[in-house]
Amino acid sequence: MIGAIWRYRGFVWSSVRRDVLARYRGSLLGSMWAILNPLTLILIYTVIFSRIMKARLPNLEDPFAYGLYLCVGILTWNYFSEVLSRSQIMFLEQGSLIKKTNFPRSTLPVIVVGTATLNFATVFGLFFLFLILTDRFPGWISLELIPLLIVQLSFAVGLGLILGTLNVFFRDVGQVVAIVLRFWFWLTPIVYPISILSEGNQSRIMTWNPLAKFVVAYQNLVLLGSRPAWVTFIPHGIVAAAVLVFGYVIFVKLSGEMVDEL
Repeated sequence: MIGAIWRYRGFVWSSVRRDVLARYRGSLLGSMWAILNPLTLILIYTVIFSRIMKARLPNLEDPFAYGLYLCVGILTWNYFSEVLSRSQIMFLEQGSLIKKTNFPRSTLPVIVVGTATLNFATVFGLFFLFLILTDRFPGWISLELIPLLIVQLSFAVGLGLILGTLNVFFRDVGQVVAIVLRFWFWLTPIVYPISILSEGNQSRIMTWNPLAKFVVAYQNLVLLGSRPAWVTFIPHGIVAAAVLVFGYVIFVKLSGEMVDEL
């Protein structure tokens, strides 16, 4: 798989570039919208929620705290959601290419990840720039976001491979995923601090929601400058690796039948 990705790296890069630029094709400002859209999003969350609606987080005096809290949670959630949503339809979208015997099918997940990562890096880079300009940047500790994001990404790709493969045979999978993601978003402490829940519900969400611990860690790192408790993420890393391997095995075993189905 790695060899195929390396041999077709030019195809992967051109596909990622095409996916990103296709969103703004025909517009006057072109790729500038890739900056203007996330910038607008950040300003809405930080200014409107914090300054106009005066939303506040418990035990934090910073008037921008809730807006930053929202940004961190929503931006990292969108990264996960984009990878998962695109992965479960990538085989259907590229059915004509998959039918070609010499097409490297293993490059499709890489293209999805590359596109989502490029979008996320642009948005989060602007968010970090806002933190720097407002003197709220947590410093070099922010690099500790990277291992967490890698584990989260591995889980999303593995789950996406499983769902994407199943979606070829059972087209209802895509509809179910969209509904599950809506509930999953609200069951993750993104728009509300987990501290407002009862201890029992806090424990349930942190135990059974695989994303909750990541989002809370991102928020604490950016807002409080507190390092993640890495030991507690060992089970998450193991599960993410297992899901990724299982997803790839399912994809390889059923790739031949997928061609017939498509």
